[in-house]
Amino acid sequence: MFYLHGKLQYFLYPAPVDMRKSFYTLSGIVSSVMKRNVQDGEVFIFVNRNLTIMKVLHLEHGGLVIYHKRLENGVFKLPTFNENIVSQPISWQELMTIVSNVKPITKRLKKRRKNI
Repeated sequence: MFYLHGKLQYFLYPAPVDMRKSFYTLSGIVSSVMKRNVQDGEVFIFVNRNLTIMKVLHLEHGGLVIYHKRLENGVFKLPTFNENIVSQPISWQELMTIVSNVKPITKRLKKRRKNI
């Protein structure tokens, strides 16, 4: 069941994360780098370097849950933040804006060379 809502606190991790990481490693980032506690019921958002994959880590009634969103086209448009911080608090509305406002990628076609 989807348990995220506007009354929870959300924290965006500003550095890119390897999306092969799962519960234990993401929890380690939360506790050691972000200096927060996963057990407090807060929600932690991680994105990859290309801004095409997002993982949301949250403690629910049965244990830790990861919501995973992968974009086939476009990239997530993150809010601007200070690069010296270890976690950026964001609101539920900002998270929904990030998820729904996917910025399309424009691919440039390479010019074909003529064979002479």
